[in-house]
Amino acid sequence: GINAEYGAQHLKDYAEATLGSGNLGLAVKLPDGEDLCEWVAVNTVDFYNQINMLYGTIQDYCTEESCPVMTAGPKYEYHWSDGTAKPIKCSAPKYIDLLMTWVQEQLEDDKVFPDKIGVAFPKNFMSICKNILKKLFRVYAHIYHCHFTNVIDLGEEPHLNTSLKHFVYFCNEFNLIEEKQYAPLRDLIDKLINKDPK
Repeated sequence: GINAEYGAQHLKDYAEATLGSGNLGLAVKLPDGEDLCEWVAVNTVDFYNQINMLYGTIQDYCTEESCPVMTAGPKYEYHWSDGTAKPIKCSAPKYIDLLMTWVQEQLEDDKVFPDKIGVAFPKNFMSICKNILKKLFRVYAHIYHCHFTNVIDLGEEPHLNTSLKHFVYFCNEFNLIEEKQYAPLRDLIDKLINKDPK
């Protein structure tokens, strides 16, 4: 589950050290000799924690009144579904609460995210992670579209940009998110990624 170290503290250390170098394109690459599922697992947990923390900074501004629907600008509206029931229209705070609870339940399930070294990941592990990351991206999209002034007031903009950039580099490296999912933040993503030296 989520509290497990995956026998992979060194993977996390490696990722953080590479991130420190400022080269995100390099930071996301699978380290030599490491297991792909383990690398995706460690990073999925990390993005869940990052997004949870970033949303936590603006949570007081994301209310039933300010955000009665989960949107990312005027063209994108998200309805909540855990994949088992019909999607429901709900407020952004409700959507994000349901989403974070749903993700956490999967991260804590050691049949999905094994917490012992040598225990096999489920055959559909990558598609589970794709679904988690696709839904987590919507939190970035909501924050940028509906709470960016709050982010700037709190001085969180560099942190948010770096987190999104890392997320996009990682998802692109392993084809974890379809390009069309990025649509609400397409222009921003192009700017953030194109600023980097090739």
